[in-house]
Amino acid sequence: MKAITRALDDAARQLSGTSDTSRLDAELLMAEALHIDRDRLLLSPPEREVPERFWTMVKRRSEGEPVAYITGRRAFWNIELHVGPGVLVPRPDSEVLIASAIEHFEGTDGPSRILDLGTGPGTLLLAALDMWPEATGLGIDVSRQALSYASANARRLGFEGRVKLLQGNWAAGLLEKFDLILCNPPYIAEGAELGRGVREFEPDEALFAGSEGLDAYRELAPQLPRLLNRGGLAAIEIAPDQFEPVSRLLARDGLAARQANDLADRPRAVLLTWV
Repeated sequence: MKAITRALDDAARQLSGTSDTSRLDAELLMAEALHIDRDRLLLSPPEREVPERFWTMVKRRSEGEPVAYITGRRAFWNIELHVGPGVLVPRPDSEVLIASAIEHFEGTDGPSRILDLGTGPGTLLLAALDMWPEATGLGIDVSRQALSYASANARRLGFEGRVKLLQGNWAAGLLEKFDLILCNPPYIAEGAELGRGVREFEPDEALFAGSEGLDAYRELAPQLPRLLNRGGLAAIEIAPDQFEPVSRLLARDGLAARQANDLADRPRAVLLTWV
């Protein structure tokens, strides 16, 4: 058995008590340690010694640190983002917002102006700009550190001329209207149980939203109607048990709400359009 293959097996066993995706984690860390992509690792594992830094990364992961923080990268939709401590790690669940937007604008030229509230490292905004090459976008976040990552990601992906980033509290004071509004706000109730490493490593302001997990939606509710163009879409991420309370908050002033489910068929977004 090749040293690399044997090390992957050993690492997966070590991580099995920490992660539900221990084999995938081991493969991503090994690919990073070898400076190759995961496809090449799986199809043609190199015949060489295991880099010592691989075991250092495995130890970090065993202590709960997210893989994306260890590698500094995370794939989302059709793009790859650079991420690190201080920003929310992009998750596959959020891809339902992009999928819903594609469905909404099917058969049209797509959105011209896109707003991403709580943009983090630019996750939703940059994925949307990649889908609609003629669009421009605005990303807003309260965290200067998150905006630094978003700016670097926009520049690396070649979107710098199409993106503006602002530090602020949601859309307070914003007068412009948008065709597509994307938002993954904090929606976890304070005191909720989380997977190992989430509370310890990811930023509280991107996770927690009061005793019910609804504080951010209450702030967004009066802002969304004045921001959304006729014919547009606002796609707002939720926890699976939040569709009813969040839709009651956001479906106002002529906006109607419907549900979008994630790949596990759980409610994951409130989609808002004009009646």
